[in-house]
Amino acid sequence: MSEVSGETAVLQRPNMPLTYLKWGFLALFQLALISIPLVDRLEVQMTGTVVPLELVPVDPRDLLRGDYVIINLAIGRLPREMQGAQGLKAGQTVFVELEPDGDDPARPISVSGDHPKPGKLAIAGSVRSTSAETVWIDYGIDAFFLPEGEGRKIERLDTSRVLLEVAIAGDGRSLPLNLLVDGKVFKSDSSF
Repeated sequence: MSEVSGETAVLQRPNMPLTYLKWGFLALFQLALISIPLVDRLEVQMTGTVVPLELVPVDPRDLLRGDYVIINLAIGRLPREMQGAQGLKAGQTVFVELEPDGDDPARPISVSGDHPKPGKLAIAGSVRSTSAETVWIDYGIDAFFLPEGEGRKIERLDTSRVLLEVAIAGDGRSLPLNLLVDGKVFKSDSSF
C-alpha cells in the first residue's frame, strides 16, 4: 500500500466570470463585424443625395430570393467624348458627376478618376471596358430584389416609365432606394 500524502489535491476551476467576459467580448466582436455593412448602408441612406436614374430592367429569378430586376443604368454607358472620359482604362475607379433635374433622371456631365469636389454630386464606379466610342462603367448597383411575382410586372412595362431612385453619399458611394414607375414608388429597398 502506498502512503497517501498529507496534501489534498485541489481541483482548479477556471475563473467563471473571466470566461464569460471573454465569450461576451467575442460575441460583441462578431456583432460589430456583422453591423459594419449595415452602418455603411445606413450612412449612405441618411446622408446621401437622392436622385432618380434611368435604367433598363431585365427580369430574371433567383430560386432562393425570389424575383429581382437587373439594373442596367443608362449612365453605365458613357460616350468617349464626355469630359474626362479620354484615357480611362478597364478596372479604374472613377467618379461620374451628375446633374440632378428634379423628378427627371439625373444626367452625367463629366467623369474623373479623382474624388468629387465638395458640393458636387458624383457617383463612384469602376470602368468595366472601353471602346473607341464608349466607356462602360459598373456602379455596383446591379439588382433590385422584389417579392415573388412582382418582377413580371416590371418586365411588362415600357422601360421609359421605370426609374431607380438612388442615394449618393459625398464620397460617391451609392445605394438603391426605390424603384419608381411613372414617378411613384413601386417598391422600396430603403428600410432595414
